[in-house]
Amino acid sequence: MCHLAGVSRAGFYRHLRASDNHEEEMHVQSEIQRIALEHRGQYGYRRMTAELRKQGMLVNHKRVARIMREDNLLVATLEWTRGRRGHIEMHVNLAGRMKVTGTNQLWVADITYVRLNREFVYLAVVLDKFSRRVVGWALDRTLSARLPLEALRNAL
Repeated sequence: MCHLAGVSRAGFYRHLRASDNHEEEMHVQSEIQRIALEHRGQYGYRRMTAELRKQGMLVNHKRVARIMREDNLLVATLEWTRGRRGHIEMHVNLAGRMKVTGTNQLWVADITYVRLNREFVYLAVVLDKFSRRVVGWALDRTLSARLPLEALRNAL
């Protein structure tokens, strides 16, 4: 059949494999869209990957993230805080979208624990997003509000 059509066997099988990949990609994309609609767009790529795997699909989280990005299905990161009167307020985290071009334009912070032989200590770190350098830090035995404040004072 390949000889009559004037194509090589390798070319024929390459064409078959490519069409199978396209059909599978469309199936994964439609499942992602269905799950996103079902959960009202609240699933990020990690939860979406877990949901697809639960359904028996072999998918990579990078592939799911790419498909969701192409379809504008990625979830904006939200932060929930309590207002003055106890009302819950929602804030979009804009730091992830910010394009930094130099140092000291955006600082990010994190708190983690360090396990020692007999106890845990908590470490608060302030990082410059552009240079990824530590600009301030603090270490304490208790996780209290003074820990990140001390790290910020250290950074300033």
